[in-house]
Amino acid sequence: MPRELRQAMNAIPINYWAVLVAAIIRMAVGFAWYSPPLLLKPWQALTGVTPETMRAGLGKAMVVDVIASLIMAFALANIIGASGITDWLDGALAGFWVWLGFIATVLVSLWGYENRSLQLTAINLGNNLIALILMGALLAVWR
Repeated sequence: MPRELRQAMNAIPINYWAVLVAAIIRMAVGFAWYSPPLLLKPWQALTGVTPETMRAGLGKAMVVDVIASLIMAFALANIIGASGITDWLDGALAGFWVWLGFIATVLVSLWGYENRSLQLTAINLGNNLIALILMGALLAVWR
């Protein structure tokens, strides 16, 4: 890695506790979003995932989700830090823009190419939108 890039990366202060909590927030939002009182049943119907197949793949899914959540939180912390954002509203807006520019565009593209259900796409978009807004707000204020 070029020295200049390493120096620029080191110049962004990252609170690793905040990154960890932001990752936990993402997972907690998903846990609530895809719970039986909210959207578990429609999500299962649209994906074909049964309670049995869900239990069978839960270990792998949790490991992947923890890693993905940590990477997402770390990337968002870098974006917020590099942007100089320090208040919760601007952090929430940063989370929104990351969602719109990266998550929403990818999921909508998959909807188009893979003939996914629009309802399934909306369910997944909503989970990520809420998670990124909350993560952004936290990462902006907890330095």
